[in-house]
Amino acid sequence: MAEALEEQELERPDIRRLFGIARRRHLQFLTPLFLGWLVVWGISWVLPPRYKSSTLILVEQPTMPQHYVASNINDDLQARLQSMTEQILSRTRLLLIVQKLRLYGGAQKKLTDDQKIADMRKDIGVQLVRDPQRQDISSFTISYSASDPHLAQQVTAELTGLFISENLKVRQEQSAGTTDFLQEQLEGARGTLSEQEAKVREFEGQHEGALPTQEASNLQILAGLQSQLQSEEDALNTAKQQRVYLQALLEQERTVQSRVRPAGADGTSASAPTDLASIDAQLDKLKTQLADLSSRYTDQYPDVQNARKQIARLEVIRDNFVEAAKAKSKEAKQPADNTGAADPTLTGPAMQTQSQLQANQMEIGNRESAIANLKARINDYQGRLNAEPATEQQLADLSRGYDQSKANYDDLLKKEAESAMATSMEQMQEGERFTMLDPPSLPSKPDFPNRLKFCGIGLAVGLALGLIVAGGFEFMDDRLHTEKEIKSLLPIAVISEIPEIVSPLDERNSKKKLALGWVATVLVVGTILAGSVFSFLHN
Repeated sequence: MAEALEEQELERPDIRRLFGIARRRHLQFLTPLFLGWLVVWGISWVLPPRYKSSTLILVEQPTMPQHYVASNINDDLQARLQSMTEQILSRTRLLLIVQKLRLYGGAQKKLTDDQKIADMRKDIGVQLVRDPQRQDISSFTISYSASDPHLAQQVTAELTGLFISENLKVRQEQSAGTTDFLQEQLEGARGTLSEQEAKVREFEGQHEGALPTQEASNLQILAGLQSQLQSEEDALNTAKQQRVYLQALLEQERTVQSRVRPAGADGTSASAPTDLASIDAQLDKLKTQLADLSSRYTDQYPDVQNARKQIARLEVIRDNFVEAAKAKSKEAKQPADNTGAADPTLTGPAMQTQSQLQANQMEIGNRESAIANLKARINDYQGRLNAEPATEQQLADLSRGYDQSKANYDDLLKKEAESAMATSMEQMQEGERFTMLDPPSLPSKPDFPNRLKFCGIGLAVGLALGLIVAGGFEFMDDRLHTEKEIKSLLPIAVISEIPEIVSPLDERNSKKKLALGWVATVLVVGTILAGSVFSFLHN
């Protein structure tokens, strides 16, 4: 039972032993604690103060809605800010600020320009602020640290102006560059489209009448030509049959006229005047009939046209008859020709038949010429229709290139117009822009060193040193201070023990040590607290 109790006591934390160590080693703990805190805290008062001036830049979205005027520059604000930061923090620009405001002079006059630029870059801070809902950049801060608060404010103002102006410049340059690029591409597309249009026009001009779009009209014209050809061939056959009939009739009339002609000494017909009179009478009759028909019908009416033809034939017969009568006494008698010119010896019906035969021969010639012309035209249109498949394929190839060029040109034209509008918006500063919400602050307290923070660091360092020193002294102490330590060294159980005999002097010394410990503790803790409060008030 006693052993079980002893094991439970060993497992429990030995609070009395810890209090004993604290009572014995409080000076070894408090002294390093105070010295460590004092050194770190004192360093915070030795380091030169640095004042930090900052300003907040708001990223304002375009005033024009995106669906009205789309931006033509990079929408990645973080990448653009990074690029602008690299440009603004370049050696040339920072050196101008260093020379203008005479930065990093005084005790650091021996610094080279590159060293000054490197130190200035360390003192500049750019921090992005993201919208917690959309996770995009809504604003960013620009800060600069310097030993003089007014100088820090001036440098921050310079940097802020550079960021705002550089953003406008970069956006306008990128927008104008995009528009110029699209204009160059549009000019190239316009030239390509013009070439394709010229090729299509040249091809259509070379194949006029044989284009696929003209197939229906070609078929219609071909059908009409074939119908006309059939009509002309039928009319030609009729005219040829009429010629055979007129030739046979003329031969009969010549035979009859040769039998009834009187045997005059001059060989002329005795009834010549009478035949001329009959021709005139017949002409008058036909003209009267034509006048009557013309008053009732148009010139295209068949009876009107037949009357005109008969009048023309009789006038030809009359003219031939008159001329033949005049030349009869001067020329020898010509043999009759069934298909030749008019025979002046013929009179009456024979002369009329001969005139009809001559008109018939002219009609046959006209019909044959018309048929040949129609056949040539039919062959031409058939050739066009036969060539249409190949022409259609060639035109399709040309049209495909033209359509692609046209689509590319239309797309570039639309993009160029939108880009030009976006460039105009950027030039009017209606696009995304940076706005300074507050001017660069004039710091009233140094940003570095943070003495309250150094105070906390010093306290942590002092605690660590105190624990190390006190623990080291306790570890190197080989004395026995508790009953458990003695029992742990003895191989047998302790039967009895002699109580500690404390003299009055020992008791007074023990009290003095305890009072000194508490005084030291109060002094150290009070000093640390006073230093912390002082650091807080002067931070």
